[in-house]
Amino acid sequence: MIGFLAILFIIIGLIALTWGRAAQTASGLPGGAVIYSDARAWGPVEKPLFSSAYRLVGKPDYLVKEGRAVVPVEVKASDAPSGGPRDGHVLQLAAYCLLVEETTGRRPAYAIIKYADKACSIENSDALRSTLLDLLDEMRQAVSVDGARRSHSDARRCVNCGYRYACDERLA
Repeated sequence: MIGFLAILFIIIGLIALTWGRAAQTASGLPGGAVIYSDARAWGPVEKPLFSSAYRLVGKPDYLVKEGRAVVPVEVKASDAPSGGPRDGHVLQLAAYCLLVEETTGRRPAYAIIKYADKACSIENSDALRSTLLDLLDEMRQAVSVDGARRSHSDARRCVNCGYRYACDERLA
């Protein structure tokens, strides 16, 4: 009887493991352990990642540990654009790669954008990093000259902004 129960528990455990891996794959996450999440469904929301060297802060949706590597994952509710990921989405992932490198000491080889209909892998190349750093410099120069102003007129975007509570230019 004890042997039968042991086998039954092993089978149930393997089924639960298989279902869990299938759910992780369906969510767009690579294999590995989720070590950071900005999604309430996975538990408490984590603190933002911060780099004092680059004066950069961000909250990726997920960080997945694959062996010794950490992969940033950003989830978008919309379908993937027909021409490939939006430039802003790619730069957002480049920023997360930079933050992961700063906080873990290891540079991610790639990051993932999970759109509603497919996932896109983004190589964390030297060229992408350089583009991000140039853009950060441009943004800082613009802020020092003109101050920072909101750059959108979409009230839906404003309502869903994570910094809405502190913004004196919110639209709605």
